Amino acid sequence: MTLETKTRVTGDTVEAILNYVAPGTPFSRRFCFPGDEVNTGKFVPHRVAIRNARTAPERPALDTHGFELFPHKSAVRDFRDRAEIDAIYPQEVMDTVQALTGADLVLSMGYVLRIAADTSTGQAQPPASDVHVDISPATAPKMARGLFEQAAPGRVYRRFLATSFWRPYSQPPQDWPVALCDHRSMAPEEGVPNRRIVTDKRPAPEEMLAPIPNEDDIPAALIFRFGSHHRWYYFPDMNRDETILIKLHDSDHARAWFAPHTAFHDAARPGTHTRESIEFRTLAYFY
Repeated sequence: MTLETKTRVTGDTVEAILNYVAPGTPFSRRFCFPGDEVNTGKFVPHRVAIRNARTAPERPALDTHGFELFPHKSAVRDFRDRAEIDAIYPQEVMDTVQALTGADLVLSMGYVLRIAADTSTGQAQPPASDVHVDISPATAPKMARGLFEQAAPGRVYRRFLATSFWRPYSQPPQDWPVALCDHRSMAPEEGVPNRRIVTDKRPAPEEMLAPIPNEDDIPAALIFRFGSHHRWYYFPDMNRDETILIKLHDSDHARAWFAPHTAFHDAARPGTHTRESIEFRTLAYFY
C-alpha cells in the first residue's frame, strides 16, 4: 500500500511525511557536492504528527527539548550575498550564542545556505529531508578538542556545546519548514553514523560504495530509525527576525544534549514561499 503523502492539519498539529533511515542500516555515507547531496543509506517515509510549538502547553526550551526559538534581528541585509554574510554574520552569531548560553568562548564551524528550489549553481544545498543530528557522539568530542586547541592552546574547558543557529530569510509561510524532535523522546542508540564526504561532483554508484581508508576517522552525523514515541514540533510562519538554536551535542548529559531535526514539505498551506535559510554552526566552551 502506498503511503499517502498529502499533509493533514488537525487543530495545532500537522501530519506530514518524515524520512527515517531503513531498519537494518549499519551506517551510511553522505556525499556533498556543489548544489546537491546524496546518501548511500536507504530511507523510509513515515507519517508523523508535528505539533505547533508556538501554542504547545510546554514551550520548547534549549535544556529540556534541545532547541528553542529566539528573536534576533541581523545586520545582514541580503542573505543571498555571501560577501555580506562573511563580513557580518559570523561574529554576530558567535556573540549571540555566547549571550544565550553564557559560554566563555564561542568558535565558528561555518554555515550552510539551503534553498528548496534549483540549487544547480552550487551556491546552496537543498533542505535536509532525513531525520538527523549533524554531529555524532563519537565525532563531537574530537571536533571540539581540535578546534579549541587551535584557538586557546594551553587552556582547558569543562563543557562544550555544539549548536546550529537556524534562520529562514524567505517570506513566511515556507514550503519546507524545519521539524524538531523533543530530546526526551529519542535516544542516540536509535541513530546510525552518516559520514560526510565532500566531492567536486556527484560520485558514480560504484564510487559511493568503494572502500575508504580510515573511514572511522571521517566526521559523522547520526540518522535515525523510526519510533512511534518520537515527539515532533515546528514553528510555523517563521520570519527572518526569528532563529532556532538547535543542540547538536552538549557534553553535559544532565540536560538535553542533542535534538534530531529535519525538513518536511508543508503541502497543506496555501501560498507558501520557497524556503531559503541559513544554518550557522558553532562550538561554545565553558571553563
